[in-house]
Amino acid sequence: MVQEVIDRLNMQELLTSFVAGFMAFLPGLFAAIIIIIVAYVLSRGIRAVFRKALQKAGFEEVLIGLLVDTVLHYIIVILGFLMALSQLGVNVTAALAGVGVAGIAIGFAAQDSVANVISGILIFWDKPFEVGDWIETEGQYGKVTNITLRTTRIRTPTNTYIVVPNKRIIDEVLENFSKHGEVRVDAVIGIAYKEDIGKAKEVLLEAVKSLDGALDSPSPDVVVDELAGSSVNLKTRMWIKKPEKLKGMYFKLNETMKIALDEAGIEIPFPHTQLIVDTVEDRVWEGAKKLSVADS
Repeated sequence: MVQEVIDRLNMQELLTSFVAGFMAFLPGLFAAIIIIIVAYVLSRGIRAVFRKALQKAGFEEVLIGLLVDTVLHYIIVILGFLMALSQLGVNVTAALAGVGVAGIAIGFAAQDSVANVISGILIFWDKPFEVGDWIETEGQYGKVTNITLRTTRIRTPTNTYIVVPNKRIIDEVLENFSKHGEVRVDAVIGIAYKEDIGKAKEVLLEAVKSLDGALDSPSPDVVVDELAGSSVNLKTRMWIKKPEKLKGMYFKLNETMKIALDEAGIEIPFPHTQLIVDTVEDRVWEGAKKLSVADS
């Protein structure tokens, strides 16, 4: 009988303690829920404002999505979550310290990926090229099919698919053939020193005009590129409208120049060395005679 009374009293004390603790915890829980709701609403409002501002500034949609829907959203949500935890009595300072240490460790482990992402942001910001442009970087020439935060994808004229890390593109020289419209095709061919340069230039210019795709304006021209060891090198320069035709037109131009010069009877020399002997000393002739006698 006595034990039952004691057990009931203990249960009442536990229940009273639980109710008192819950009532004391309830204001903090309510405040935490309010903070999370406010953070969510605030995130949507701030993101809408930032999105419009970045769109007016001409930012790419991919970069806007990264900055607004990912970075900004999670910053606001994490701050709201930490403030909510502080209302529940959690030591937020210690948690932040742990997160900071973990972040440093992750940063060192993924520094290459982080560098590529930062380079991707710079590409979207600076716009050295866009999807659809024809570029050449690190010896790779082709059409940009996609730009992500980590890599740039290029389709080559041989229909191969190349994935280049953005950091390597930022660090290397990049040539964009689509940035300003027309592009120039240059090809060099050598003629013999005995040939008439003026006639050779006329022949080459006429040949270029027959090429399908060569523009009349800017007009093509032929210049003396180099006085080489075995030939006078002439550079033929013509303009085309479509940058994707650059490599193909270069090959056509080389073939056209060779055929035109052959038909005009203009010599295209191969590399050779000419030896001119001015004088030969008598002792050299005597030595040559001795050698010829010995051989016989």
